[in-house]
Amino acid sequence: MPNALCNNHITTVPLSLYLTKRHTLLSSCNLDFLSADTDVFHLIVSPGRTLPHRPLLLLQFVAQNSLSTLGEDSDNCAMRGRHVDASSMYKRGALRNYINAYDEEGSSVHFLNGKDIGNPPWRRSLPHVLVATLSSFLAGYHLGVINETLEGISLDLGFSGDTLAEGLVVSTCLGGAFAGSLFSGWIVDGVGCRRAFQFCALPMIIGASMSATTKSLWGMLLGRLFVGTGMGLGPSVAALYVAEVSPAFVRGTFGSFTQIATCLGLMGALFIGLPAKEIVGCLYVLRWRICFWVSAIPAALLALSIEFCAESPHWLLKRGRGVEAEAEFEKILGGLHVKSAMAELSMSDRGDDTDTIKFSELFFGRHFKVVFTGSTLFALQQLSGINAVFYFSSTVFKSFGIPSDIANICVGIANLLGSVIAMSLMDKLGRKVLLLGSFSGMALSMGLQVIAASSFSSGSGALYLSVGGMLLSVLTFALGAGPVPGLLLSEIFPGRIRAKAMAVCMAMHWVMNFVVGLFFLSLLEQIGAVVLYTIFAAFCLLAVFFVKTNVLETKGKSLQEIEIALLPPELR
Repeated sequence: MPNALCNNHITTVPLSLYLTKRHTLLSSCNLDFLSADTDVFHLIVSPGRTLPHRPLLLLQFVAQNSLSTLGEDSDNCAMRGRHVDASSMYKRGALRNYINAYDEEGSSVHFLNGKDIGNPPWRRSLPHVLVATLSSFLAGYHLGVINETLEGISLDLGFSGDTLAEGLVVSTCLGGAFAGSLFSGWIVDGVGCRRAFQFCALPMIIGASMSATTKSLWGMLLGRLFVGTGMGLGPSVAALYVAEVSPAFVRGTFGSFTQIATCLGLMGALFIGLPAKEIVGCLYVLRWRICFWVSAIPAALLALSIEFCAESPHWLLKRGRGVEAEAEFEKILGGLHVKSAMAELSMSDRGDDTDTIKFSELFFGRHFKVVFTGSTLFALQQLSGINAVFYFSSTVFKSFGIPSDIANICVGIANLLGSVIAMSLMDKLGRKVLLLGSFSGMALSMGLQVIAASSFSSGSGALYLSVGGMLLSVLTFALGAGPVPGLLLSEIFPGRIRAKAMAVCMAMHWVMNFVVGLFFLSLLEQIGAVVLYTIFAAFCLLAVFFVKTNVLETKGKSLQEIEIALLPPELR
């Protein structure tokens, strides 16, 4: 600890230093406020003073090892302390009101009048989370529905046998998803999460309707482009929203709901699409069109239901709408936890205007490390080869005489089972442990497929190794590499950049998804299965090393605690 803190000097101290070193300060000296003027607060360090029970509202962040010692004369120090960099100030009026109210209640994060009030009731926020996960359900459904109906669509619209046209029907959706995810951050910061969900549902309704009624390939492509835009926007907003409305002690569990919803959407598309493969006269045309009409129902339900859900209090407070933020906290946490939640959120809000965030700041500024971590995590997720398994598992199963329908059902069950297990372990083992175990298991599964594709195995042995390796890959992916990145990134990004940084990382996700799907078959033909699966296994092992060295465990921590923990060392 700097000597200035224990020598009766007036000093300016970072908020994060007080929060993380509070017990050390208590053991060496007592602290109290001195107001230099109406805007600036400094600390008086004096053995005769008492520690205030409220968190400190400090308006200047300085390096821990170069704290400003302002002199022995408190009046002179106060005058000298009036200079504060305007860019680092809080929105002082609103924040002082909340923290003063917080003091009057005599409460802290978990205590009221000296009594432990425990964690907020998770049942309050659960309905809001479930509505948000409808967007992930829709994303999963639209990813899966085209696989089940593509043959029928191509015959009905007259491009059967045209592999380029079939590829465009699949990839156009991914292109729309890239665009939707890239702009999701700016949409959320501009209109809030609730309106963003409605912007997600609208193109999905329009696109599904166009796809269901089109008579031409171009109509189908335009419909898929609209659907893709909603697909890209929805999961990004859902990850942000779930992280910001969930109590810290169940945020991992609730975050897993998005992955489970995606699995249910994929399986829903599978079961609804199965009859579309049966060619029975004019019913053939009707059946694949019904698959698209059905998707408009959950999209409309999302657009209507979100009107009755809470807006993100984080977004409201950033917009200066503190009274509304309090009301939303009461909806999702209960009245006993409103004051503590508002005080904690106020402390982390440095008053930066989110509209001033430039795209370049995410890559070249002080936020580069967390954005790089998030983008790399999503890139490694795709380079692990999981989408190659999802897209082409039916081909592998067919080569061993197993019907594609049974193959898809097995893959769907493995995916859902892993997601449910991850949900139960997320807040017990933590995000980092699940990621390490997941990527390690995927590396093992790729190794099994390498052995199956090599000359060391043949016949039934190759069948068991190949099919077992694929199912193990899906299961272990769903245990961590699937659900964790979206949740983790919404936790580690500071509130100021959270929406825009998530947009960049999700855009990386869709780009890598497209690249792997585009080149997998050609690489399989050119370099062979043994080399290709070895490359995937290498990327899985690289992911293990990356997670071990770069990922912070966030289990049980509030978003504000995570933000403070990720501050540069000189600001702690």
